[in-house]
Amino acid sequence: MTIEAVIFDLDGTLTVPFLDFDQIRREIGLPDGMSVLEGIAAMTPAQRQKAESILLEHESRAAQNSKLNDGAIEILDSLRRRNLPIGLLTRNLRKNVMLVVELHGLHFDAIVDRLDGPVKPDGFGVRHLCERFGVCAAKTLVVGDFKHDLECAKNAGAIAVLIRTHHQADQFASLADFTIDRLDEILTIIDTIENQTRMME
Repeated sequence: MTIEAVIFDLDGTLTVPFLDFDQIRREIGLPDGMSVLEGIAAMTPAQRQKAESILLEHESRAAQNSKLNDGAIEILDSLRRRNLPIGLLTRNLRKNVMLVVELHGLHFDAIVDRLDGPVKPDGFGVRHLCERFGVCAAKTLVVGDFKHDLECAKNAGAIAVLIRTHHQADQFASLADFTIDRLDEILTIIDTIENQTRMME
């Protein structure tokens, strides 16, 4: 099997984790552990407006202060040299993504944000990007730092790769097909999969 595309999460995956979701939940008034977007969606219109304002403030600050994880530029450049389409799939808003993109000189072949369709862990984003690239989900790596990323990959039939930057990574590592500590290990995964395929032919 040949890997045909790579899809990345943003915060915590390509960038250093910045968003404090526990703090966001406290400010919004959500129970510990509840997914923020899902919690906001269940609110009354008045509650939702206030909660979204709080979330947007945190997300905007995170984008403005974003720092890349080690090897982020290098892995994107390496994948591009291999002519692999690169997607970005985020539960954030496109305006914040574009701020990070412009701040760090990043480039993606396509981006899916939370307004484009059902958010992670739904498999919509992966399926949409694969269709856009003309590739098979089963031959696509989805790289993320949280369980939503891994569940999203599984729901779309893609290959789930966990980068261990989240403090709870061990709790959802079992959802991953591969686990890495550095972004450059993605190349090793690609080479391993392709070598195993050649040996089986």
